[in-house]
Amino acid sequence: MNLAELRKKLLAAARAHPPGGVVPYAFEKRVMARLAEKPALDLFAIWNRTLWQAVAPCLAVTLFLGIWTFFAQHNDNSRETLAADLENSLYAPLDNQTETW
Repeated sequence: MNLAELRKKLLAAARAHPPGGVVPYAFEKRVMARLAEKPALDLFAIWNRTLWQAVAPCLAVTLFLGIWTFFAQHNDNSRETLAADLENSLYAPLDNQTETW
């Protein structure tokens, strides 16, 4: 359906049925009372705002540590990589095959 035609039909239907002039009793007072109320505490909004404020410092620390790691001088002359060292540490208890229960 053509959107312009649909818009014309909806506007014509709205003009054919104007809103009533009757307002509920004390409507204005109820609205003003709701506006004066203190808004409810939204913990999700507070948590969201806190996390977004922490983005910049965390990003700065991450970039600093990444650059520091990239340009750091390796003083030890061992050829063993960190992955091999981790593997040796994890499998050290399993390497003792001579022990029997």
